[in-house]
Amino acid sequence: MHANSRPVQSNQASLHEQLQAVVAKHAATAFRKPVAAVNLEAFTTSIAAWKSHGDTPLILDAGCGVGLSTRKLAQTFPDSFVIGVDQSADRLSRDVRWPADLPENFITVRADLVDYWRLMLAEGIYPRQHYLLYPNPWPKKSQLGRRWHGHAIFPVVVALGGRIECRSNWKTYIDEFALSLHQLSGITVHAEMHDSTPAEALTPFEAKYASSGHALWRCCAELPQRPGLAGMLMNS
Repeated sequence: MHANSRPVQSNQASLHEQLQAVVAKHAATAFRKPVAAVNLEAFTTSIAAWKSHGDTPLILDAGCGVGLSTRKLAQTFPDSFVIGVDQSADRLSRDVRWPADLPENFITVRADLVDYWRLMLAEGIYPRQHYLLYPNPWPKKSQLGRRWHGHAIFPVVVALGGRIECRSNWKTYIDEFALSLHQLSGITVHAEMHDSTPAEALTPFEAKYASSGHALWRCCAELPQRPGLAGMLMNS
């Protein structure tokens, strides 16, 4: 497989100088946007599917795209249940030729992650593992607030706890993500290179970036659950 994807181009050469101030502001401010009915329905459906599998650990594949990563995670962790969430109906409905022997321990749903994460925390549902695989990097310096770690929802993401892993082909994104995790949890988190081949890739983007010769980066952390933050972070 050969690809010619271009590396991320940005007018930001290092960590954003406003990152820590932005994260601190979001941690101290309740998120009061109402939850959309369509997202509540998707949440209810997917959580019911998980609960129908008994007392199994939950893995959240946040921003799952076409769902390749969701299926691969379900195969890798057969004793867990994987929920893949993406806001794009087009990506989730693409005519992908999946193998016939797909696992049954997963579901993909269309929902806005901002609402989905808040509903999880409000209902006391905590993932054992939590993946954010190659999110849109929003690389312009002015776009910090669109990166997940610069978004007002990030304190909720951290409060959900569990093993969290973020991957990107832009090291700055992972450096910022790791610093934001440390700021909110007190846990030291480091960016590290992640070797992958197209055959091993969890997502189509990871396969494309690996084929294009990009350096791939990730950070991982074991976070405690923080149920006491639910009322403070959200409008109850």
